[in-house]
Amino acid sequence: MRWGLILLSFIILVFILWNTYLFFQTFKLEERQKMQNWAVATNSINAADENTDIGLAFEIVKNNNSIPIIKIQGDTISDMVNVSEDIVKDKEKALKYVQKLKSQNDPIILDADGKQIYLYYGDSELINQLKYYPIALILIVIFFSGMIFSFYRADKFSSQNRLWAGMAKETAHQIGTPLSSLLGWIEILKMEDVSEDTVTEIQKDVDRLQTIADRFSKIGSAPKLEVIDLVKSTKESFIYLSDRLSKQIEFTFEGPEYPIMIPLNHELHSWVIENLVKNGIDAMKGKGKINLRILESERYYKIQVSDTGKGIPKNIQKTIFEPGYTTKKRGWGLGLSLTKRIVETYHNGKIKVIHSEIDKGTVFQISFAK
Repeated sequence: MRWGLILLSFIILVFILWNTYLFFQTFKLEERQKMQNWAVATNSINAADENTDIGLAFEIVKNNNSIPIIKIQGDTISDMVNVSEDIVKDKEKALKYVQKLKSQNDPIILDADGKQIYLYYGDSELINQLKYYPIALILIVIFFSGMIFSFYRADKFSSQNRLWAGMAKETAHQIGTPLSSLLGWIEILKMEDVSEDTVTEIQKDVDRLQTIADRFSKIGSAPKLEVIDLVKSTKESFIYLSDRLSKQIEFTFEGPEYPIMIPLNHELHSWVIENLVKNGIDAMKGKGKINLRILESERYYKIQVSDTGKGIPKNIQKTIFEPGYTTKKRGWGLGLSLTKRIVETYHNGKIKVIHSEIDKGTVFQISFAK
């Protein structure tokens, strides 16, 4: 249906442009006929004696008040009609104007007493305005086509967002059932003769699953923000990942020793850090260095996550945040898109690539206003 409407609009546009072209050509032909009549009438007036009725010829000449005409006899301009005063008074401008008229229409040649007179004429003001009508029409069509495209695109993204939000909430619901069972098994393990360290580590992973379920349950709804320590929240998430990911990766953390209190949702912020770290690990193919730094400037708190991976070409550094974009064979391309949404929509921050070199690495930066 949508493409049918677009095709129909295109056909209508072509039809209108073609009819405009035909109308334009017909109008030009009529103007040339008027010019020929004007030339004949002028010739009649010039050749008339006192007994000749020149009333009709005079009316034809008098009624031309829109078509610019320059009469040339030999190499001299003998008359100018409907031409601006500054051209009439300036010989150089008049000669340039003659060249312009030559480019618009072929001259009408009169024979007066064996001498040829050339009448050069231009397009009337109406013809000049009609020249721009197709351009204006095309611009209008492009404008409305852009509006239609934007509407359909926004509607498509809105549908995708509703679908992803629904899937996320359903995922959180499905995870909840085995989580409850795992919590029960942990209590049983505590009563049995099982190493406390083992139970503690299992408890951490179950808590992590609970955090993931909480993240998914918050997609599509405004999360609750609490004033918490940005340094502590970020460091906890980073250390959790560094303890469980590949030992071939060197993790380093740099941050202030004092707390930075800002409105934050810990579960969603942790998801952001996880996505950026895992994105860096994918770029390094599981081997390299990940560095996380927390900086403070005059106006912003900044988190920089750098890797030593393959880098991101400059022409796609903004595209990587779009839903569905991915360079991996597996995956839906939602990680960085969700990261951007969490940072910018839920926390009023900014995220971008501040530096990237091919085969050397990339630095992502998150900024929160003070």
